[in-house]
Amino acid sequence: MAFDVAAVRGLFPALGDGWVHLDAPAGMQVPEQVATAASTALRAPVSGPGGIFPASQRAEAIVEAARRSIADLVGANPAGVVLGPNSAVLLQRLADALGDGWMIGDDVVVSRLDHPANVAPWQRAAQRSGGTVRWAEVDIETCELPTWQYEELVTPRTKVVAITAASGAVGTRPDVRQAADAAAEHGALVVVDASAAAPFVPLDITSMGADVVAVNASAWGGPPVGALVFKNAAMLDQLPSVALEPGARGAERMELGPPAYPLLAGLVASVDYLAALDDSAVGPRRERLLTSLGSVKSYQAGLLANLTNGLRKLNHVMLIGDAMRRVPSMAFTVSGVKAEDAVEHLAERGVCAFADPGTHGVFAVLGVAEVGGAVRVGLAHYTNAAEVDQLVRAVAELT
Repeated sequence: MAFDVAAVRGLFPALGDGWVHLDAPAGMQVPEQVATAASTALRAPVSGPGGIFPASQRAEAIVEAARRSIADLVGANPAGVVLGPNSAVLLQRLADALGDGWMIGDDVVVSRLDHPANVAPWQRAAQRSGGTVRWAEVDIETCELPTWQYEELVTPRTKVVAITAASGAVGTRPDVRQAADAAAEHGALVVVDASAAAPFVPLDITSMGADVVAVNASAWGGPPVGALVFKNAAMLDQLPSVALEPGARGAERMELGPPAYPLLAGLVASVDYLAALDDSAVGPRRERLLTSLGSVKSYQAGLLANLTNGLRKLNHVMLIGDAMRRVPSMAFTVSGVKAEDAVEHLAERGVCAFADPGTHGVFAVLGVAEVGGAVRVGLAHYTNAAEVDQLVRAVAELT
């Protein structure tokens, strides 16, 4: 492994503000090369696609490069990459397109672990068609998502199984493949939200058993751009088109309006940044991504273990969840202290964290609202051991 956190920190001008940025679940800070790529594209002559002049050809090249970069990230065909403002918008478009053909009695399977972006669109689509929403529940002690339950949840009437590759709230990484295998037995479409997983673990759409994977570039320090990746690109021509151009084909059928070319240029730079996180990574970008994200996974595992052990030693702190497989996102409660007061205390000591009232999502299932909400933190590529120690010291003072 050749992951050098000091070198990585040098790529982020935003870290000069002096704060400990443990706010990664809301999106990582932006590395300099991403900002430079976007600003360069803003200054360069870029036009609409379809022309024979350089500015038009540059626009087409940026879009093609963006599709290839996301395809490399998840191990897919660039022809199956749909680009848009974020994964929530794209998942809603997908749900609207698929739901048009559903009937009364059809159902979708969603999970309590998922972000609302991969739950609400399917709930709405089922409601419109008179269908049913079936829920996969979490283990309230560990926050694991037992995937054996999908064998009972998925039926011949199931149209979609929506599941997360990782929870940005409690860090759990469920066994997506087992759930996908259960879905495949009944021909259900598997839609995986990999937004919280993409910055930390190597992704492979085939290994996951996913039909569609959603990601958000802001999660790993990219611009506000999302993507849906279809394992079978031919499926795109079978969906109702939302494009303004009547003749749109393939991925363009799911893209509304002209692309934000500068942001797509930043997207390409952000995937290149991920591929270069390990100095020893060589070969094509896909191989470099696998190497670099493998190194990130190992580095973060050690850092997360230190954070977990440090907080567990504090008698007034209760960690939420204890999943075996996880990304470096964490939530905890502080005895006798409301989450909003706890994060104010942390902010006074230079630590960025979030307070969640516990009234929705997985926290609502766990009853977190009854104890004043949860404090949410998340590690980033640039987080170091000293910052973890600073958080633990600050939480220790909350007695």
